[in-house]
Amino acid sequence: MIKRGSFLEAIAVFIGTVIGAGILGIPFALYKAGFLTGLISIVLIGVAVLVMNLFLSEIILKTKGNHQLTGYAEKYLGKTGKKLMAFAMIFGIYGALIAYIIGEGKAFAAIFNGSPFLYSIIFFLVFSLLLFLGLDIIKHSEFLLVTILLLVAIAIIILSFGDINISNLNIFNPYLILAPYGVILFALLGTAAIPEMKEILIKKSNLKKAVIIGSISIAVIYILFTLVVIGVCGNKISEIATICLGDLINPKMIVFGNLFAIFSMTTSFLALSLALQEMYNYDYGLTKIRSWLLTIIPPILVFILGIQSFIKTIAITGAVTGSLIGILISLMYRKFKKNKISKFSSLMTYIIIIMFVLGFIFTIKGI
Repeated sequence: MIKRGSFLEAIAVFIGTVIGAGILGIPFALYKAGFLTGLISIVLIGVAVLVMNLFLSEIILKTKGNHQLTGYAEKYLGKTGKKLMAFAMIFGIYGALIAYIIGEGKAFAAIFNGSPFLYSIIFFLVFSLLLFLGLDIIKHSEFLLVTILLLVAIAIIILSFGDINISNLNIFNPYLILAPYGVILFALLGTAAIPEMKEILIKKSNLKKAVIIGSISIAVIYILFTLVVIGVCGNKISEIATICLGDLINPKMIVFGNLFAIFSMTTSFLALSLALQEMYNYDYGLTKIRSWLLTIIPPILVFILGIQSFIKTIAITGAVTGSLIGILISLMYRKFKKNKISKFSSLMTYIIIIMFVLGFIFTIKGI
């Protein structure tokens, strides 16, 4: 049984927030760019996101009070910074929640047959209620769901490894290195969980270490999962990665693969919806019920009105939200450090800002 306030609980919340619908889209996006190209993309974007998260961790540790990202942005960048961060968070979390609703319906339908739309609605109702019931339930659910997620991921890798075709993995195209930018950034983004991690940890100084270990764990999972899916599926790869595994290996893989999809999206749905609800509650002073309603109503309305493209949803969401948050956190860090920022840190902030700007432009032009 995991100990409340422990280092492992904080890592579980981080992993559970980050690994969601994005992992299901990474193999498709990387196959289109070339597996070897995609590996370089994951490393470059992953390093930029890790540095950004460490910048944020330092800000959180040395700033008094509990806030979400909007509160920290207001403190260091003023009202304009708060508005931009609020837009990034709201756009990003709503986009993610829409993707999870779409993906959950397809995953349940792949296992049980029936209507993906109906399964999406059922999922939404159940976990919106869980969100309303409170933080403690979500914390305990987070660790359980992350444990199941990791076990299922290991099972998929082991069961699929012998069916890998190496020829599917040796494609390299340097001109497409930014092609999967939006999807990868979406899959790596977990900044909203870092303030929650600080609240969870009894020993606050462990925050940066938890972020680093969580980030490395996520990168290893993504690379191994993508290697297996692309290696097995090749040109028959599906937008939701787990579907093609069941079609090509064994009907049992449909269950394993889509359980992974279900649990990975569920953990992120809980953590991100909680972060948005707390933003409305902490930083805008809304009541719990109003914050909850503002969190759950927009994504289900958009879904009901017909937004159904999984890959485009996560690519646009990742490019817009990830780029804007990355730029804002880098600017916040410069203001936070004032004259104490080193030449290396200063250079890093500029490099990260340039990378996020270029990735955003490339993604938007390609859509």
